[in-house]
Amino acid sequence: MAEVRKQEKDFTKEVDELLPETSALVKSVQLSDALERLLALEKQTRNANDLPSTTRLAKAALELCYESRDYTQLNSTISLLSKKHGQLKVVVQAIVEQAISWLPGIRQEQGVEKWLELVETLRSIFLETPRARVTLALSHYHETLSKAPNALAATIKEALQTASDLLSDLQVETYSSMERREKTEFILEQMRLLIAVARLKDAEIPTKQGKNALGSGEPEWVKAKVGGRKVNESFLKEKANEDLKLKYYDLMIQQALHQSAYLEVAKHYEKVWDTPSIKEDESKSRAALEHIVYYVVLAPHDNEQSDMLHHLFANPALEKLELHYNLVKSFVTRELMRWPGIESLYGPFLRTTPVFSVSKQWEDLHTRVVEHNVRVVAQYYTRITLSRLTVLLDLTPQQTEETLARLVVSHTIWARVDRPAGIVNFNSKRSAEDVMNDWSSDMQKLLGLVEKTWIGMNAAQAAQSRIKA
Repeated sequence: MAEVRKQEKDFTKEVDELLPETSALVKSVQLSDALERLLALEKQTRNANDLPSTTRLAKAALELCYESRDYTQLNSTISLLSKKHGQLKVVVQAIVEQAISWLPGIRQEQGVEKWLELVETLRSIFLETPRARVTLALSHYHETLSKAPNALAATIKEALQTASDLLSDLQVETYSSMERREKTEFILEQMRLLIAVARLKDAEIPTKQGKNALGSGEPEWVKAKVGGRKVNESFLKEKANEDLKLKYYDLMIQQALHQSAYLEVAKHYEKVWDTPSIKEDESKSRAALEHIVYYVVLAPHDNEQSDMLHHLFANPALEKLELHYNLVKSFVTRELMRWPGIESLYGPFLRTTPVFSVSKQWEDLHTRVVEHNVRVVAQYYTRITLSRLTVLLDLTPQQTEETLARLVVSHTIWARVDRPAGIVNFNSKRSAEDVMNDWSSDMQKLLGLVEKTWIGMNAAQAAQSRIKA
């Protein structure tokens, strides 16, 4: 395809005379003669760089094929015109866009076979944006095949995989001719199909083999995560793009849940909750806030999780949700949370929610409660017997040791277990440097108090001397 150059001659008059003649030939069932005459003049206009005339002739040739319902000739004419030597890019784009506009009608009137032939013809012409749009339509077609009522499992998997592969081959983020919103829509469709394929593959793998088993959907999950990084989140903040924002975070939530990255899920729900359209809808706003609570308490303890938990507790909107407010308060307060009490108090409601109806996430909540209790014990005790700690945590001795070991390895607490004596020591040995630093800090505080007292005494003495004088 060539770029536009200076026009050497104007063929408008010749084109105006030829078009009615070719239309008459088509009515006389002489399509080949009409195309021959159009293409002969098209060569002259193309060589003379007459862009308007070349465009009119090319579109007229396609129009005649379409009106004659000769779709084989239509496909060959599109390919022929797009491959002409020195063909102008604008002309190719015009005929491709014209053909794309006929796709819905051809599918409805002539069936899928003719539609697929035209789609493949258009996909063979590399124009970034039109080719991407046609590929999206083809991908949706294959996706519908996977949803057919009587489709076999192998057919469903193959159709869905084909739909995903077609879109994944498009690197739309590099297309300069595509608008930003359309790019984002394509990337979100890529992510959606990748996640659908990943779920289908994971469902075929036995649970015991895990997510990294051969043939699992882990590669698709990774691709979906990479796709999420291509989306500009600041662009989604614009009011016109709220629908894309909600779709994006829904996909990111699914991806994070697959990895049990609960803190990431909570962050994504927080973004959803901050969306104006969600805040205006009381039921959606409440649901988003509830999910923030669920996933922030499910997340393993670290500085980021603790910071988010305390900010959530200080949020006035949370006070309207009494049960959720009390749940967050229990995790914020440095007091023991006995699991039987938590289970009886919050269990009847939480177990009915979609989040905690999943047994794994209910077990994770139990784990977070136990970990909270261990941190509280480590704060108030320097030493405690293993039997007493087991009672406080409502666990078996083996579970208690496993929990201590996990928290020590993750550097959440410092602890040493004397198994023969059955004693857990939470008081870490201090180095000489730490002792000297504490002593130096205490001395500075003491000298500061002495100086403050001395200044106060001097002020009092000065005041007394003025009174006596």
